[in-house]
Amino acid sequence: MIVKDALAAHAAFRRDAERLLLHCLDLAHEDRAWLIAHDTDELPNKVLSVFEELCQQRQTGIPLAYLLGYREFWSLRLRVTQDVLIPRPETECLVEWAVELVGEYGLSRFLDLGTGSGAIAMAVKSACPELSVTASDASARALAIAAENAATLDLPVELIESNWLSGLVGRKWPLIVSNPPYVAANDPHLAAGDLRFEPISALTDGDDGLGAIRTIVDESPAHLEPGGWLLLEHGYDQAADVAKLMALRGFNCITLRHDLAGRPRATGGCWTS
Repeated sequence: MIVKDALAAHAAFRRDAERLLLHCLDLAHEDRAWLIAHDTDELPNKVLSVFEELCQQRQTGIPLAYLLGYREFWSLRLRVTQDVLIPRPETECLVEWAVELVGEYGLSRFLDLGTGSGAIAMAVKSACPELSVTASDASARALAIAAENAATLDLPVELIESNWLSGLVGRKWPLIVSNPPYVAANDPHLAAGDLRFEPISALTDGDDGLGAIRTIVDESPAHLEPGGWLLLEHGYDQAADVAKLMALRGFNCITLRHDLAGRPRATGGCWTS
């Protein structure tokens, strides 16, 4: 079978099929222009077999990122598996904010809580090479993926297995950032799209979506240096709740940031007590 016929058989999700075929041909660095230029090339049976299998999996809803084994984030190609959340563009606003604070205050150290694939930690480290970065996660499997990304990207990061801050006793940072699970357990989105295949513990706390945020807000002051900042990603409808939690805990300069779509996405505060 030739390239154009193989792709025509999957017209319902043509763009995804194109990326999958390039992946099977070990041409992930190419774009659809290559496929157009080579549309009459004969595909080896082995390539065609793997391509058809991946397309069938995509039709069942398995996210493209998991089938390809990577996702682009902050111009970095990060390895992802079903052990980690798929990095999303909206989280880049959290990275931008962290990078701003590092530059503004000349920070030398930074903690990424619940790092997953290491997306936030790697992105901030790539933008601030001299920064000493620590990343933690409760999942050993997630940390293994983060370690692989750190090695592949040559971005040295200290990785620690910890359930939020419980494994970091006695340590402090001038900046703590986290994209915790914040989807409410009864949110119908959990049963739709990519979320069906992502690790549930990285998406929801099994309750109202604010459980992990409450824990981090409550415990982080013991791990923040005077004048240190805590930045949290949250749902578009949780901004007021997160700001209230931070204010009640004693944070100052509480600020809201929006993502590229203009939705409330991250709240931060300064610990001065």
